[in-house]
Amino acid sequence: MGVAILFPGQGSQAVGMAQRLYEARPELRSLFEEAERVTGLPLRQLMFEGPAEALQRTSVTQPALYLHGYAVAQSRQIEAQAAAGHSLGEFTALAVAGVFSFSEGLELVKVRAQGMQEACDAHPSTMAAIIGLDDSTVEALCAEAASIGIVVPANYNSPGQLVISGEIAAVEEVMTRAKAAGAKLVKKLAVNGAFHSPLMEPARQKLAEAIARIPFHKPRFPVYPNVTGTAETDPAKLKDLLIEQLTAPVRWTQTLKNMWADGIRSFSELGPGTVLAGLVRRTLPEAVVASYDS
Repeated sequence: MGVAILFPGQGSQAVGMAQRLYEARPELRSLFEEAERVTGLPLRQLMFEGPAEALQRTSVTQPALYLHGYAVAQSRQIEAQAAAGHSLGEFTALAVAGVFSFSEGLELVKVRAQGMQEACDAHPSTMAAIIGLDDSTVEALCAEAASIGIVVPANYNSPGQLVISGEIAAVEEVMTRAKAAGAKLVKKLAVNGAFHSPLMEPARQKLAEAIARIPFHKPRFPVYPNVTGTAETDPAKLKDLLIEQLTAPVRWTQTLKNMWADGIRSFSELGPGTVLAGLVRRTLPEAVVASYDS
């Protein structure tokens, strides 16, 4: 039975994350020290003690998630045949697969997080979850609202669950139209930016410059990038897709379905929370699913 390891993205962070792991596994503490050295952030304090408001800042959340997921992977040593990560989690997946080192990945995450935070601060924008409509309906609603402002599908999370992203007025217009179209739930997310939309272009350019400086290696097992949702082992393609990811949608539903078609039957989420495990269960009811945060 094929096994995939999955790494969460923003939204899974919580005060207290990785503390149990840090206390139980002294051999992993050097990862936390290295992360603090590279980022210049008191990550252990913010992860273990908060406050939640500080941990939710993109510039803090992303390195914290990367560190936590990577540390769990080193602790668990699961024999995987594939890997994927949701948004930021793709960086963790690539590092665990050996495409770049833990420290190199941290450098990239630092640039990505800072660039995204700057983009968020410069252009007020938001995201919203729409549940209970098929993807094509939500795509059409975004196209209809384009005259008001930028709004695009951002996260194809599971069948009937799609997150949109863009300028506030345009997102709110799609929310109104989605309710009228019969959506079961329409909810604005607690984020301060339009991730995976054209508004992230300044961050994409900065990330591209940083990625150009780091060599990518062939992964030990296929990684499924967010942009395509298909198995990839070519380092050059993995590099290009990681850059494109910032302004392209996360095709998580397609990723899981393609993994299943490729023979993956067991999915292990490594990092805080159980968001990805829930998405697997909704997308692939017959899959074997587990979540490990320590």
